Amino acid sequence: MRRHRVTYNDQLDQAIARLHEEGRYRTFIDIERHNGQFPHATRTREDGSTQDITVWCGNDYLGMGQNPVVLQAMHEAIDATGAGSGGTRNISGTTVYHKRLEAELADLHGKESALLFTSAYIANDATLSTLPKLFPGLIIYSDALNHASMIEGVRRNGGAKRIFRHNDVAHLRELMAADDAAAPKIIAFESIYSMDGDFGPIKEICDLADEFGALTYIDEVHAVGMYGPRGAGVAEQERLMHRIDIINGTLAKAFGVMGGYIAASHKMCDAIRSYAPGFIFTTSLPPAIAAGAAASVAYLKRAPELRAQHQTQARILKLRLKGLGLPIIDYGSHIVPVMVGDPVHTKMLSDMLLDEYGIYVQPINFPTVPRGTERLRFTPSPVHGPHEMDALVHAMDGLWSHCALNRAEDVG
Repeated sequence: MRRHRVTYNDQLDQAIARLHEEGRYRTFIDIERHNGQFPHATRTREDGSTQDITVWCGNDYLGMGQNPVVLQAMHEAIDATGAGSGGTRNISGTTVYHKRLEAELADLHGKESALLFTSAYIANDATLSTLPKLFPGLIIYSDALNHASMIEGVRRNGGAKRIFRHNDVAHLRELMAADDAAAPKIIAFESIYSMDGDFGPIKEICDLADEFGALTYIDEVHAVGMYGPRGAGVAEQERLMHRIDIINGTLAKAFGVMGGYIAASHKMCDAIRSYAPGFIFTTSLPPAIAAGAAASVAYLKRAPELRAQHQTQARILKLRLKGLGLPIIDYGSHIVPVMVGDPVHTKMLSDMLLDEYGIYVQPINFPTVPRGTERLRFTPSPVHGPHEMDALVHAMDGLWSHCALNRAEDVG
């Protein structure tokens, strides 16, 4: 009897074709950053030719990925120890560099301990999926617009979950009041939501946590290094860090390197370290990465002027784009989203900015944002100077008209 053959390649072709048809097929751009010249870089086209470009969509918000202090620390560590860590943290992968970085992070957030992961995604996923093992019967209350890593951690943990409407404290209270008062609870939310740039209601959520005896878990990924007197995030800026039980952060954005972490009590970090598969079975960060990150964290604790410059650049760009009548979302953070509302138009704008003006900004499409809210998301930094700003504003003004897109006054 002849068996039916599954047409795997045909099904892959269909899946990829659907993305093309919907206008949300993602294209990687080959770029080479040049040390000391950020945000300028070189793009290599498919035909092998090159183009000078300005990066406007990077997450190295403060340019720390090319800061001499960070680079020197990494060079010294790699010269001293070599490339890799040699194993998981349990098997030869814990070094003085990892311990030093965790101490810097604990100090940054005013917590007893910190725990390193290979990324903030893994830190969120591993921690949130492990918590029900530590607190049987745990109910997790999760903001509807939480990052995919938080959603995945909550989904995988096997415990009870409640999704509250984005930043809707009244809805959160309704959900908490309807549950067993004796059940352990934790509220998971973000300080800055990276697609719109709006802030989470930290104080109000902490008040609810106190009322219902819940723990608090905040993702400060798009805030660490950039907000607060020492760069610990929005919770520090609002003097609320002491009311947060677990803080999640990244080393790959404002700190300019890679990796993620949580900061919490010694007992909490010890329990996550001991129970989370995402920590236990993963090779640790290379010592050079840990050394560079520690140097970056220490540097930014003493660099409020860099944070001020960053905020100034974001305000200037928003003001100028608003002056053109473009539909900007502005919640007062450093995120600069320009709403397009159509995946094909968003991709077309992105392509034209790159090909015609040498301006690199990736389109943001579903599933990163809901359908109908596709956008370009600009991330200005202290080193995007007047020339780069003028070039971007001029290009956006011309292309918006060329593509016959609505100005802000014509949209809802």
